Amino acid sequence: MHKKLALLLTLTALMLALAACGGKNNSESGSNSPSPASTESASTEVIITATSWEFDEAEYTIPKDTPVKLTLQNTKGAHGIEIVGQNIKITGNKSEVINLPAGTYEIKCNIMCGAGHNQMKAKLVVS
Repeated sequence: MHKKLALLLTLTALMLALAACGGKNNSESGSNSPSPASTESASTEVIITATSWEFDEAEYTIPKDTPVKLTLQNTKGAHGIEIVGQNIKITGNKSEVINLPAGTYEIKCNIMCGAGHNQMKAKLVVS
């Protein structure tokens, strides 16, 4: 009985630790990436809504070489987004101004959010 309780407490502590990990604000990272840009200069806002294991759109489109305010709204669960290869990460209900060159990028959830986490992906088309 004590072993089961100890295992349960250990697993609970591990889950809480993982839930507390979200990532860092990359605006402080000093990256040479083309983003993030200045908050005041955003001309457009794109809102990505995250629920349990899916984003509200399969594809998002933004203009190239233009500062865009990218906002993540969590409506169910704890989620974050990462634009793969661009060193851009946004965690729950926050925004960041980005400026990307033309191309197609993958967006994925960067916070372990449960059974469907690995399928939580979308495309970002910059044209």
